[in-house]
Order: sequence, then structure tokens, then C-alpha cells
Amino acid sequence: MLTTVWIIQIISAVLLILLVLLHSPKGDGLGAIGGAANLFSSQKSAEKGLNRVTYILSAIFLVCSFITGFHLFK
Repeated sequence: MLTTVWIIQIISAVLLILLVLLHSPKGDGLGAIGGAANLFSSQKSAEKGLNRVTYILSAIFLVCSFITGFHLFK
């Protein structure tokens, strides 16, 4: 049981790293001073889907971490 949780945690960690690297940069730079950063701030559906998958994988990673932690301190 614990081995499968560790495997799921490792897979979710690797996928989280890849998904975070796929995200587009959110830095405003100097455009934030004059308010020009909000000019092109619409989020595409691919970015929304990427965010949703990232949130789900991070939740899976956290649950696996809690399960592993509680199991080790039994």
C-alpha cells in the first residue's frame, strides 16, 4: 500500500514540475507601472485547463504526502 502511494507521489511530482514549466510567465515587468499590463490579460482555455490540471496534481501530491507522513509516524 505504501509503495503505491510513493509511486503516485513521485509521478505526480515529476508531472507537477513539467506543468509548472509549461505555464506562461505572469510577470508584468515595467508595464505594470502605467497599467498597460492588463491590456492583454485574457486567459486562453488552454491556460485554464493547464491551471486546473496543476491544481488537481498538487492536491494529489499533498494527499500522498499526508498519507506517507501519517503512516511513518504510526
